[in-house]
Amino acid sequence: MNTWLLHKAAKPAAFLLGLLPALWLVYGAAFDQLGANPAEALVRSTGDWTLRMLCAVLAVTPLRVSAGLPGLARFRRMVGLFVYFYATLHLLAYSWFDMGLDAGDIARDIAKRLFILVGFTAVLLLTPLALTSSNWMIRWLGARRWQALHRSVYVVAALAVLHFFWMRAGKNNFTEVAVYAAVLATLLGWRAQRHFNKKRP
Repeated sequence: MNTWLLHKAAKPAAFLLGLLPALWLVYGAAFDQLGANPAEALVRSTGDWTLRMLCAVLAVTPLRVSAGLPGLARFRRMVGLFVYFYATLHLLAYSWFDMGLDAGDIARDIAKRLFILVGFTAVLLLTPLALTSSNWMIRWLGARRWQALHRSVYVVAALAVLHFFWMRAGKNNFTEVAVYAAVLATLLGWRAQRHFNKKRP
């Protein structure tokens, strides 16, 4: 498995895999395959894929350590950028289809609806992480400051689940929310346990 992960074709294959949901949505929109409400389907789907990519990027280190697969580390940055890619598409779909790209309406909606504010805050927090993902930025910031900055992804994970929870609260449908919350709690719990184990004398 690790040999395959280190193969030169592995990263292009992973990139294509990460891009497939977006390509499917473009295809679905172009050929009327998104159901009775295509706009809602695009907003919801891009949000779902943001959460899935967030789970995937947070799973890289636990899988790398627990399964003994150091080759997984080379995919973490790419998956992290896909989180931002789908989060940006989600924000764009909401701004376009729900708000008609009216900046004033968007600002008022963010201020009025708490779950929109939480989601918007998560995208804002993701932005510096995406902008500092290059090796040059790691060198410029220094490894310690870079790591401290990128730990804010844990806050993003909490905000993303909260955003999803409040969005589903109106329909009293929490099944998917519970699944994402359980996955993210497990991944963050693994990190917390590992951190405390390192601190023990």
